[in-house]
Amino acid sequence: MEVTLLEATSEPERLVCQAARNDYMSEFVADTPFEEVMADVDGDTPRERTETLIAQLMDHGHFGPFEHPQATFAVEGVSRSCMAQLTRHRHVSFDVQSMRYVAFDDVDPADVREGAMVVVPPSATDPDWVGRNQRTADVDEADAQRREELFRETVADAVESYQELLDLGMPPEDARFVLPIGTKVNIVMSMNVRMLMHVADMRAAADAQWEIREMTEKLLDLAAEWCPVTFDYYEREMKGRKNRLAP
Repeated sequence: MEVTLLEATSEPERLVCQAARNDYMSEFVADTPFEEVMADVDGDTPRERTETLIAQLMDHGHFGPFEHPQATFAVEGVSRSCMAQLTRHRHVSFDVQSMRYVAFDDVDPADVREGAMVVVPPSATDPDWVGRNQRTADVDEADAQRREELFRETVADAVESYQELLDLGMPPEDARFVLPIGTKVNIVMSMNVRMLMHVADMRAAADAQWEIREMTEKLLDLAAEWCPVTFDYYEREMKGRKNRLAP
């Protein structure tokens, strides 16, 4: 899995502050220097004033200003299962790699056994992996080995059957029905800062599914570089407060 920041609002936290201060200014914010916009906010430097205002906004639940900065991410190699969870967030915009127009006819089924084209969950290879609805793994060595073999064989067989259907003239949009839900897909998605924090509340939580949690942590790493003040405060004070940031 790879997550890349494609494009984002420049100076996002400056924009958040301008939007927030606009609500309490008689002057037109677009004609007012940023230093004057922030003059009444506590702090000795522009950074300190930004930290003060962002903390106040988040503490008081004033999340509207965080809807102005936008970011677009490219996600490579997540499962269709992960995609189904992610696309439930209706305020995120998505473009998803098509399995109607992209045919995977050149993938070697032998490579699929090693993780090509299909995401291999940790529980397929780690006998000690404990899932959300399990208290303990409780799997003996023979069962663990058979579990991994069965998983790898099944996904490879599915890809091989898919490719044979293509050879027999079935269109990719129909042949894809035999592929597993773990089939990898690439996604481009855009969201604002508020929505990114809400997604993180839901999908980086301890009870979230392991794959979407991993993806969300990668999003947060990129967000921390893009909006350092906001996401430093979010990580320290806000993370895990489910639904508080819901649109």
